[in-house]
Amino acid sequence: MNAIKLLVTLIVITSVLGCKQNNLENTTDIVTQTKEDANGFSYESVTNDPTGLRLYTLDNGLKVYLGKNEDEPKIQTLIAVRAGSTYDPEDNTGLAHYLEHMVFKGTDEIGTQNWQKEKQLISKISELYEQHKNEKDPITKQAIYKDIDSVSQEASKYSIANEYDKMISSLGAENTNAFTSTEETVYISKIPSNEIDKWLKVESERFSQLVLRLFHTELEAVYEEFNRGQDSDGRKHYAAVLEGLFPNHPYGTQSTIGTSEHLKNPSMVAINNYFDTYYVPNNMAVIMVGDLDFEETIKKINSAFGTFKYKEVNHPTFPEQPEIGEPIEKVVYGPTTESVYVAFRTKGVGSKDEQIVTLIDYILANSAAGLIDLDLNQQQKVQRASSFTNFDNDYGMHILYGIPKAEQSLDEVKSLLLGELEKVKQGKFDEWLIDAVVNDLKKSRIQQYENNSATAYAYLDAFIGKQDWEKRLKFLNELKSITKQELVEFANSHYKNNYVVAFKKQGKDSTTVKVENPNITPIQVNRNKQSQFLTDFNTMDSPTLKPQFVDYSKAIKTQKTANGLDLQFVLNESNELFTLNIIFDMGSNHDKELSLAAGYLDFLGTDKYTPKELKKEFYKIGVDYSVYTQNDKTYISLSGLGENLEKGLELIQHLWDNAIPNQEAYDKYVESIAKNREDKKMEKRNILFNGLMNFGKYGEDSRLRDIYSIKELQNIKPSDLVQKVKDLQDFKHRIFYYGNDVETANSAISNQLQIADTLKEYPDPKDYNEKDTGGRVYFTNYDMTQTEIVFIAKGEEFDAKKMAATNLFNTYFGSGLSSIVFQDIRESKALAYSAFSSYQNASEKGEPNYVMAYIGTQANKMPEAVEAMMDLMSNMPEAKDQFQAAKEATLKKIAANRITKADIFWTYESIKKRGLSKDNRQEMYNAVLEMTLNDLSNFFEENIKGENYNILVIGNKNEINFEALSKYGEIIELDRNYLFNYEVPTPIKN
Repeated sequence: MNAIKLLVTLIVITSVLGCKQNNLENTTDIVTQTKEDANGFSYESVTNDPTGLRLYTLDNGLKVYLGKNEDEPKIQTLIAVRAGSTYDPEDNTGLAHYLEHMVFKGTDEIGTQNWQKEKQLISKISELYEQHKNEKDPITKQAIYKDIDSVSQEASKYSIANEYDKMISSLGAENTNAFTSTEETVYISKIPSNEIDKWLKVESERFSQLVLRLFHTELEAVYEEFNRGQDSDGRKHYAAVLEGLFPNHPYGTQSTIGTSEHLKNPSMVAINNYFDTYYVPNNMAVIMVGDLDFEETIKKINSAFGTFKYKEVNHPTFPEQPEIGEPIEKVVYGPTTESVYVAFRTKGVGSKDEQIVTLIDYILANSAAGLIDLDLNQQQKVQRASSFTNFDNDYGMHILYGIPKAEQSLDEVKSLLLGELEKVKQGKFDEWLIDAVVNDLKKSRIQQYENNSATAYAYLDAFIGKQDWEKRLKFLNELKSITKQELVEFANSHYKNNYVVAFKKQGKDSTTVKVENPNITPIQVNRNKQSQFLTDFNTMDSPTLKPQFVDYSKAIKTQKTANGLDLQFVLNESNELFTLNIIFDMGSNHDKELSLAAGYLDFLGTDKYTPKELKKEFYKIGVDYSVYTQNDKTYISLSGLGENLEKGLELIQHLWDNAIPNQEAYDKYVESIAKNREDKKMEKRNILFNGLMNFGKYGEDSRLRDIYSIKELQNIKPSDLVQKVKDLQDFKHRIFYYGNDVETANSAISNQLQIADTLKEYPDPKDYNEKDTGGRVYFTNYDMTQTEIVFIAKGEEFDAKKMAATNLFNTYFGSGLSSIVFQDIRESKALAYSAFSSYQNASEKGEPNYVMAYIGTQANKMPEAVEAMMDLMSNMPEAKDQFQAAKEATLKKIAANRITKADIFWTYESIKKRGLSKDNRQEMYNAVLEMTLNDLSNFFEENIKGENYNILVIGNKNEINFEALSKYGEIIELDRNYLFNYEVPTPIKN
């Protein structure tokens, strides 16, 4: 699936179904039942529910969603509040999101050394913010802010930064974070299953009250997040659609991040009122999915949250949106590639609209055989196109999306998209496609819900959307009952000129807001202090969780096929799906044309099938295929329904043997490559983390720059590329199979794959050598609000003995909300929204490790931010308690980690490249167990301090202080075309 459609699948499936179903048959007996567990707690369950949900409701109204999955000793936790940015007051937009940030700051017990003294100062800060909000005179306003800064500095003497994060991290928790959307605010963490008691102790305290400490530094972090949004053309484009579809509803009138004016004039009073109004048990849910015991867990949740007081909640209502009688046009500007959205408003989640629009969406685009997939993408009539849906409580929307080819107008792309929709209205699609789409969604359900997280998010969507779980489980069966006639009638009555078209054009965005650096005085983080709550927390004992390691020689089994291939396999014991990979241990390093040939194959047919017919044949049998090349590998991959493995192999072998070159398709393919180069060089993330990063490591001679020119591509013969793919069969290859029937797979491989009598060895690969770093500042100019900086230093060659210290160092120093870097640069100095650092082990034996750090900040804060990061990379603060928490976190993550299913094979493939033959996590665990803070300091001295850095910078040339940067090395400005080794573009005729 392409990225857009994968996202859509996750959204739709998350709203729909669960994971552990072993077949794709419809289950009609889906009925909600009320039961009582062994402790007398009442709960709801649904018959034939593949997720096994137990839905409890505590006496205070708190919803508790529990699901069991024993694949790993971890539990995905979500704490959800049914309130988001839609609930923000009109004069305090962004409030829900800012509150989300503040819930991490602690309570009167967490994060304080002396609450009585701190409380008085926080109250004074609140009063000052009210004065600041109401003051109109800018000079007086600035003076009040200086008072806020001064009192905040005094208050920070009593606070303890990131104490919540330290406790959660010490559990071995992963991906601790939160997000705010239109109708929800959700707090996320994945914890080891033996840490439920400690997690509940922290979370029940956290949500018992709100303390707005360290407020003004966090506000600056949120403003940096606002700046990142200003630099996101995609976010602005999507916001324009919402403004058009929802002109007098908060979906369209106020964003989650809020306005600049509101962010700079917050009200702590309003934030407290929001918390008191909506953060109440009957408006919240605790969701836990993983290796848990239902009866024990609900008892513990009731003890932790059962004393929270019920409080009546009145959810806001909004006027009905006016009908759209004719197309509404919106235009946004920015540096990235041009694109167009065509958006239709629908009814919300749980409606009949949701069912029919979902089906129409996948008939249009399913990344394989949809109308847009085949008529626009496969025939290369546009650069790229798709469609997606989103359903909130009040309304939903269906969006068609397209990027133009070179010299193609956005209006033409819009017309092509609407033309595919017109085919739905005219019934010009195969009737079998409805069943195929539903089966595809059911297959996706099985794939997605093998993990705890996807199941938890399905429960979350049901809670936020006020949907009975039974109804969500029936969703796909109800899709199957929809007829083609119903779809056509709905399309004709709902898809007219009632759309919003939003054009994203290249140009200067005149709406960008610029902000002065507030010159915040760094607050005290007091990392060597701890509250009594943390002291008591550390005395709590948790059941022991022993690590488990993999014996790859036993976990990966091998057979020989009748045609002489090595078949490695891991059995799928969960469901009937399979993946099969034909692996060639050569890639673009060995032959630069391989990647080009693999991409070209996607547009070709055979002597039996047109390209469109071939895609349909694969989709009919529920099998996906791909041919792709990496630096050192080429893969031909199949996945889907196990019963159709042999049919899939037969089809891929037929394509392999009988693909017919097509000059017209190749010419369009080259045009697409040229346009893609133009598009990618306008993406700031690609410029920084691909272009500048590769140049900083390799200089001019890198894989990234070792490309064919467009002229060279035009001179390549399509027949030579097709032959190159066919010739792959003559090289050595091996097969990995993950499925539930290896004997059938072996037979299918032997029957269908054609193998040469003698297989050829691989050609020698080209080597690309990293250069020494230090003394250079590489800069690329880009129209953006923030400035983003990456620091890289080449280290010693990979050494497996460093992996333990690397993990512990990254946890303590540079990664996560409680790390030294995060505390110093964001919490204390408010210099960035995102800042991190890490020691990165090479992925291959003989390759160098790297020290890497990143900051994203306002241009006027850049000198301070760079200086702060360089100081940290030279002088690591030592905090004994923080080290101990990081050590516990590292050990617990290893103990809870399980390598299972297909990951067994792919993990083994990765460690082999590092020269390892066995699971070295046991050695890492034992090494971390013995490490002291002095050991970590020695690691820092030997591998981090004093390293020679290349600094990579992307930002607006007119805003950057180059004099400040010059003290770190020679400043070298790199043009984007030179950076990627692209030609200066000339018009490309279609």
